Amino acid sequence: MKDISVEELKQKAIELRKTALTMIYEAGSGHPGGSLSSADIVAALYFKEMNIDPKNPNWDDRDRFILSKGHVCPIQYAALALQGFFPYETIHTLRKYGSILQGHPNMNKCPGIDISTGSLGQGLSVGVGMAIAGKRDKKDYRVFVIVGDGESQEGQIWEAVETAVKYQLDNLVVFVDDNGLQCDGACKDIMPSQDIEKKFNAFGFETKRINGHSMEEIVETLGHIREAKNDKPKCIVMNTVKGKGVSFMENVASWHGVAPNDEEYKQAMEELEGGLK
Repeated sequence: MKDISVEELKQKAIELRKTALTMIYEAGSGHPGGSLSSADIVAALYFKEMNIDPKNPNWDDRDRFILSKGHVCPIQYAALALQGFFPYETIHTLRKYGSILQGHPNMNKCPGIDISTGSLGQGLSVGVGMAIAGKRDKKDYRVFVIVGDGESQEGQIWEAVETAVKYQLDNLVVFVDDNGLQCDGACKDIMPSQDIEKKFNAFGFETKRINGHSMEEIVETLGHIREAKNDKPKCIVMNTVKGKGVSFMENVASWHGVAPNDEEYKQAMEELEGGLK
């Protein structure tokens, strides 16, 4: 854990949003909506909570991070760049041929990526495996996994949940980015958001719902689960807003996978410069 204030973390989250949007704008493609909705938890994890070393990305005792909803990788790339895992200028190569920054996280190309993701539903299973390995190797590292609300409809998620409870993986923390739109919004009522929380709790996870854009609440919650050695895996369901921080993107499903044009990018950056509302 690093010594950084809540106000500094809020600024880091803004920097992440600006960097991610710049990457998507310059690439002409990408996923801004989910990148912006998950920016605050990514900032808290990378700049305060996780025990990582940019100079030694494969350090055996590092905490692990899995972005199961891998299509929002610009927000993770932004964190890795700002942490110094690779030169910041690399952000301008998103989705270009030969770049280490592909359209989904690739552990064989990009330092700091613990597992390649993209096929929705698989990340939590990998996280469970990593957490089991940590227990068996008597390591102190923790495994943090971000999944999407729509992704939680994948059956593999719940098979992983059952396994995590069976092996009492209190070193596993799952964050559900519950922005309520689920891709294009067409399937938002298949699994209402409250059912996600209920299901994790029913399976035996220690579960809590928080405001995913309140850095104060995020930091407080991370502090609590850091001390909770109770043999229970943890699930934090985060109420978030797709496109958070940019007025014309907020709660608009069509911004799931569309890059801003020149004018939209300019307005978005001006709004983010003014601080998160």
